[in-house]
Amino acid sequence: MASSSNTLAEVLLSRRVQEMVVNGEQPVSLYICRDEKDAQNAPISPLAPIPIIDLSLLSSSSTEEELQKLKSALCCWGCFQAINHGIPSSFLDEIQQVTREFFRQSMEEKKKYSKGVVEEMEGYGGDPSPEQGQFLDWQDRLLLTVYPHDLRVPKFWPQNPQSFSEILENYTCKMRMVTKLVSKSMAKSLHLEENCFLEQFGEGATLQARFNHYPCCQRPDIVLGLKPHSDGTGYTIILQDIEGLQILQNQQWLTVPTVPNALFILMGDQMEVYVHKYTTMVIKI
Repeated sequence: MASSSNTLAEVLLSRRVQEMVVNGEQPVSLYICRDEKDAQNAPISPLAPIPIIDLSLLSSSSTEEELQKLKSALCCWGCFQAINHGIPSSFLDEIQQVTREFFRQSMEEKKKYSKGVVEEMEGYGGDPSPEQGQFLDWQDRLLLTVYPHDLRVPKFWPQNPQSFSEILENYTCKMRMVTKLVSKSMAKSLHLEENCFLEQFGEGATLQARFNHYPCCQRPDIVLGLKPHSDGTGYTIILQDIEGLQILQNQQWLTVPTVPNALFILMGDQMEVYVHKYTTMVIKI
């Protein structure tokens, strides 16, 4: 029999955060991550001086120098800002705009693409019920498998806005090119065979697109849009629309700056294991 807290979480997840905002509701207990005293004493997170990697230099005469910068970013930060990645800024604007248009639609329209049950990940809705003692994220999101094609679930792909599917298809193709270059470059920066990460994290890997929407909250000081976590994947590519994303570095939370037209690339658990393993091996040799 489900506990009362899990039952309440499932009821809340059947509604959307946007609905709560429209109704003028304040966060209920399962969304609250800290009390008012902690909120008042919470330190301001400084901007993180995250390394910037010019992907265009990874196939030029300056390759070696940029590979060394990439290796340092992987070892010291576990993330970097990728610029000159080959995706036009006008197209990045398109994918951000069509995302905004989706979330601005009526709840009735968005719920056509809702997940079947709370435990499912794909589709429109919230993440599965949290573990005992955890809080709910103050967000709505749409999660779609975009590659390979045979893993897609068409019923979750929005028909409105009408351009959504076409733009996401184009974005998927561009992301596959980026992941191919990034996977090869990470391998070369660690002095490994350049294709060793490609099948795991690049060309043949499953790609998912996640669109996060963080509605305005009457009490932003006591909720979080996304709770602290690590990704179990190889790495995540993030197109930031607003500033607010944070990373933990040396036991301090730092804010990730928004760099115009950059892609923020964050190592997952799998890649962190590889980086630690192969950098340790290089040092011993």
